[in-house]
Amino acid sequence: MSTTTLGKTGITVNRNGFGALPIQRIPRETAVALIRKAFRGGIRFFDTGRGYSDSEAKLGEALEGLRKNVFIASKTQAKTGDDLRTDLEKTLAALRTGYLDIYQFHNPPFCPKPGDSSGLYEAMLEAKEAGKIRHIGISNHRLRVAHESVDSGLYETLQFPLSYLAAEKDLELLAKCAAAGMGFIAMKALSGGLITNSAAAYAWIAQFDGVLPIWGIQSETELDEFLSYIENPPALADEIKAVIEKDRAELQGEFCRGCGYCMPCPAGIEINTCARMSRMIRRLPPQRFLTQESRAMMAKVPGCLRCGQCRTACPYGLDAPALIAKNYADYQEILAGKPIEGSEGYRASATLNPFETRSSA
Repeated sequence: MSTTTLGKTGITVNRNGFGALPIQRIPRETAVALIRKAFRGGIRFFDTGRGYSDSEAKLGEALEGLRKNVFIASKTQAKTGDDLRTDLEKTLAALRTGYLDIYQFHNPPFCPKPGDSSGLYEAMLEAKEAGKIRHIGISNHRLRVAHESVDSGLYETLQFPLSYLAAEKDLELLAKCAAAGMGFIAMKALSGGLITNSAAAYAWIAQFDGVLPIWGIQSETELDEFLSYIENPPALADEIKAVIEKDRAELQGEFCRGCGYCMPCPAGIEINTCARMSRMIRRLPPQRFLTQESRAMMAKVPGCLRCGQCRTACPYGLDAPALIAKNYADYQEILAGKPIEGSEGYRASATLNPFETRSSA
């Protein structure tokens, strides 16, 4: 079993954190059964957030009676200290617990600090002193805020996107966290679904000490895949290195991670899906994206208002209007009959039944 320790927190677990954002999309009974199976299989770290609709409540029901055997992290999008206090009480009630192992600021546009007039950090300290939280963390998608959180010395963990598609500046941030003794919780380890080889994703992240990936899980098939890595962790062997290099060549550069902070769109466009359609349709079974629902979704792209709201909200500074327009043009060519050829070997044309897959030789 391969374990990791989150910096100075002392939290030591295997490298399979359960990312509980996706369970908001599945029925309560299914989610509870999935979480309990994850626990039986050896997963001990569970990450959720107040903003993930009923995710906390589902975790609370599933882990009731198991609290002393698990670590639970949650997040708040509070804007003021009073809002944070309210959020925390709701979170503790939903999770059926008296404390959180890690409580994180959820993607704030600035780094909360004592005396910044928001009262946020003061409320965090108050909660820690009261025993309601054990460690203070921050989750973010902005490099500037992430660096500031490390420099401040105020945080024990940072949750930040990390995968083998990471740029050099991301790896510099990772090294900075390690030097500061700050735990690193890796989100988007599958890059929003663009990485389709979970063994490669696991093996690459496992080379870094103090890093805990949280895998977004919403099905037994996905869970079983990660549970198998607890006793048999994938190694960064030549075969996996070849997969990584191939993906890097195809995917690195400007691309949408699907984080969703650009949403909602005033024109009703599903930006975080439309902006990466070209890559998803080539890396996953294309029939998933040729349904009438997908066509209707993409048909909204020409209605873009060019209001700039999504560009301002994007943590990565992407030109979202240009990106969705580019993906829309490619999608229209596919609907007109252009073959789809991707790294996974799928080939299909828009005339195929949406549920039919044809493999290339």
